[in-house]
Amino acid sequence: MEEQRYTRQHPLVISHFCKSSHSFGEIFFLGSASEAIHALSSFVRYPHIYWFGVVPLHSPVIKPYPITRGLVSEIQEHPIHFVSGAITPEFYFYLRNHFPYPRISEQSFVLCVGGEVQRPRTFQYEELLRMPFKELTVPLECAGNNRGLFRPRVFGEQWGSGAISQGLWRGVPLRDLLRLTGLQASAKEIVFEGHDSGRRPDLEGEFVFARSLPLEKAMHPDTLIAYALNGEPIPYKNGYPLRLIVPQWYAMASVKWLRSITVIRTHFSGPFQDIDYMYYPEKDSDTGKTPVTTIQVNSIIQQPLNRSVLDKGMHQIYGLAWTGTGCISNVEISTDAGENWRPAVVQPMSQNAYSWTFWNYTWIADQKGEYTIMSRATDSFGSVQPAAAKWNRKGYGYNACSVVHVKVE
Repeated sequence: MEEQRYTRQHPLVISHFCKSSHSFGEIFFLGSASEAIHALSSFVRYPHIYWFGVVPLHSPVIKPYPITRGLVSEIQEHPIHFVSGAITPEFYFYLRNHFPYPRISEQSFVLCVGGEVQRPRTFQYEELLRMPFKELTVPLECAGNNRGLFRPRVFGEQWGSGAISQGLWRGVPLRDLLRLTGLQASAKEIVFEGHDSGRRPDLEGEFVFARSLPLEKAMHPDTLIAYALNGEPIPYKNGYPLRLIVPQWYAMASVKWLRSITVIRTHFSGPFQDIDYMYYPEKDSDTGKTPVTTIQVNSIIQQPLNRSVLDKGMHQIYGLAWTGTGCISNVEISTDAGENWRPAVVQPMSQNAYSWTFWNYTWIADQKGEYTIMSRATDSFGSVQPAAAKWNRKGYGYNACSVVHVKVE
């Protein structure tokens, strides 16, 4: 029979068998019992070929996938409209790299602390694992999140709304390390260098990715030298083995593949500090530039999707809100392009001080037509999402009200 020959088939069948070490689960086979035994043994011995008549009875798994924005260096966007949870799984965590991935070596497991300190010291990875630790749920948001929405358009990675993910980070408070080394009275800033390096299009030479923090932020008890994400060692692409985590600041501050910490007495002026990650309000001038630091209050409508066609009746509008100052106090929804606003239901305040907040709103769409739905978040410091984001040349910090257009039929 034509069905009873070896042939290449759908990869869903492979995953079904490869993940069943003791049982092949529910299968359907067109052939005799002896042929079935032969086919199953072939699956184990030769996973690159399969029996044509073996198919899973269950429905295929349907799931979202990251959105690729670049491969060299890798840039992947979190499919945020389809993933809801307090913790973002590793597979969906957004990726933003400036350079190719660094190679892992013995030096990757050593962290040097020096500069304006009383006792320069080298910490071994295993030593850090034995120290008192903290676990914090922290969202990391790229400063360029939603860059593609700026008008006039700006250059750079044209992120949608998925350059944000949230994880459970475990690590040693940075201030504990700095107390062990001691700080000189002259200390002003602390510089963090990663193992990743490469060339920039605007400058000659090769650069490492390096950023600095002011002393006050570095000494905050929740600024961590992290070694675990979601209960496991930090994935390689997310900064393994060590990553700086700076809650409430945009994620460029959370340096990956951390190799050194240097305390300095002056202002650090590396290109990722004083050229990139600056707000430039003028298109052709650097006048009035200011550094990108704290995450601005923001929200996103996860569902419905933009340009959706909906039936008349009841619909759930839901999404996320977050901020770098305090916590989210309320979220408002408009279904008439901002003419009128009504309160959404906001989840109770989380014990995790930095976590994003879930919200939802029940909308009765009883009239056909086109609607503009908007969400607007307010935080406990009184910061409110604006109707329009503050334009800047590099497209950082977009936080205008989330907007989707739908049609009711």
